[in-house]
Amino acid sequence: MDRIIRIGTRGSALALTQSGTIADALTRAGVRVEVVTVSTPGDRSSAPIAEIGVGVFTSALRDALADGTVDVAVHSYKDLPTAPDPRLSLAAVPPREDPRDALIARDGLTLGELPPGARIGTGSPRRAAQLRALGFGHEIVAIRGNVDTRIAMVTNGELDAVVLARAGLSRLGRLAEITETLDPIQMLPAPAQGALAVECRVDDVDVEHLLQSTVDDEATRAAVAAERAMLAALEAGCSAPVGALADVVEDLDADDRVVYRLSLRGVAAAYEAGDPTGAVDLMRASATGDLTAGEQLGRALAAELLELGAGVLSGPEA
Repeated sequence: MDRIIRIGTRGSALALTQSGTIADALTRAGVRVEVVTVSTPGDRSSAPIAEIGVGVFTSALRDALADGTVDVAVHSYKDLPTAPDPRLSLAAVPPREDPRDALIARDGLTLGELPPGARIGTGSPRRAAQLRALGFGHEIVAIRGNVDTRIAMVTNGELDAVVLARAGLSRLGRLAEITETLDPIQMLPAPAQGALAVECRVDDVDVEHLLQSTVDDEATRAAVAAERAMLAALEAGCSAPVGALADVVEDLDADDRVVYRLSLRGVAAAYEAGDPTGAVDLMRASATGDLTAGEQLGRALAAELLELGAGVLSGPEA
């Protein structure tokens, strides 16, 4: 390909690192690239995400892609609204980083070692709901800010711990600061956590084929499709206290041949009297299905969660 491919990204250290992995892959394939930083409303505001809306980290990037300012947009997949953008194509979903959540706590403590009343910071009602449901008696504090800002709240004594996505810490080379990686049995991650979404214009067939052939990962795409379908079917948008994790697992078919299937787990939170700071009830469900039927599996699991009592939920994911 003779043209220079312009890759649009947010300007945070994490976003630049993520887009850099795509730029490196394209460069190795012999493609000339240019990384273009795009400022988003989410970057310019310190208000809670619920006040500035779903898509605050992606809308400006998508507009820049649609109007031809850039040729490719790289997103944290969990930031994308569940509704598709008809102007754009999800050309690639690269191999996923570890999707689990991670604790960074004072004095090297784990979650179970933090005493009752310990202050744990998170910007995510999903994490807050699951932390409260564990019954350790911790105080959950709503926070915003980049990775450096959040970790500094622990080192300066403002908080006893913060919970962050392990994938972001890995991409920034900060895994050594983790004091505990949280088992999904304790805390299911956000749908698509750890995954990237790489978009191009729907009519840019050359770039779409290039991305599919260089950075797309079929197993990651299938797993994330199941998680996102569950989220969409719950009508929760990408900013709700909903967790999901799909794994590709080996199974045997009727002829004892090894086949690969999707195993999907989901959780949804409901609060007494609708108060997210009060008592929380978690509804959990799981299902297994064909690797090629991730979206149907996600919708089926959402239906089971709704039968268990999950309603239309809201709140920011960060």
